[in-house]
Amino acid sequence: MSARDLVFKLLRISGLPFLVRELFQRRRVSIVMFHDIEAGHAQKIFGWLARHYNLISLDDYLEARRQGTSNNLPPKSLILTLDDGHIRNRTLLPVLQELRIPATIFLCAGIIDTKRRFWFLHQRGKPGQQSLKRIPNERRLAYLSEQGFTQEQEFETPQALSGTDIKAMQPWINFQSHTVFHPCLPQCTDEEAREEIFASKQILEQQFDLRINAFAYPNGDYSDRDVRLLQDAGYQCAITVDHGYNTLATDAYRLKRLSIDDQDHLDAVCVKASGLWAWIKHFRQPAAGY
Repeated sequence: MSARDLVFKLLRISGLPFLVRELFQRRRVSIVMFHDIEAGHAQKIFGWLARHYNLISLDDYLEARRQGTSNNLPPKSLILTLDDGHIRNRTLLPVLQELRIPATIFLCAGIIDTKRRFWFLHQRGKPGQQSLKRIPNERRLAYLSEQGFTQEQEFETPQALSGTDIKAMQPWINFQSHTVFHPCLPQCTDEEAREEIFASKQILEQQFDLRINAFAYPNGDYSDRDVRLLQDAGYQCAITVDHGYNTLATDAYRLKRLSIDDQDHLDAVCVKASGLWAWIKHFRQPAAGY
């Protein structure tokens, strides 16, 4: 067992996640994030979440906000989300149906139903991947082009869901917007950010017959400008990766979310879903100097 695994196990058996769940999450709405979790592992992880939380849809939460009351929301409400629209997400449908769990998948409108690639997967394992998220979008695209990659480039096999996949999953899964090509929005010009936000909604609604009312910020990065653009585009809410829980009073365009790695075992899922791990990381960062 690795040191990291041991830490999660000790935190779980300490009872702290249980206390956080019962004392802090009981009257709040938690949102958790996955990306490309394998179906067999999802069966175990999602099943655990369903036994320890009450899983609701994103629309359930938005309806409670519209009504101005949380009376219809169960205690320990939790919303399950997946970002990007990876092709393996299609294998999750039987799992979600069997467990009777609602889920929201945020789609990159310019990558689904094509053989284009997610730029961050194309760069996976290469030096400087993280730094590309911190430079102006134009420079990022220029660098990728020098490496032989463009956003519109088609490859031999798809990385994202097809239109057929989306249609088959649509009766059960809520599909929403995650930009067109997954740039880090604060690194985009005003024109680029507007195109990513507006065009994504338009493509998903017009080409895939989806009802788009929610948005997830790529990489969790956003600015006040991006919030204004989302409001102008007609989105009802947007989800960050800012750690914490949500109430009806939480800013609708800065909803908080808890990140869980696709490969995390149950000890880690227990700790992360409670929000405890995010708080530990938050308080450790200043001391660590990063």
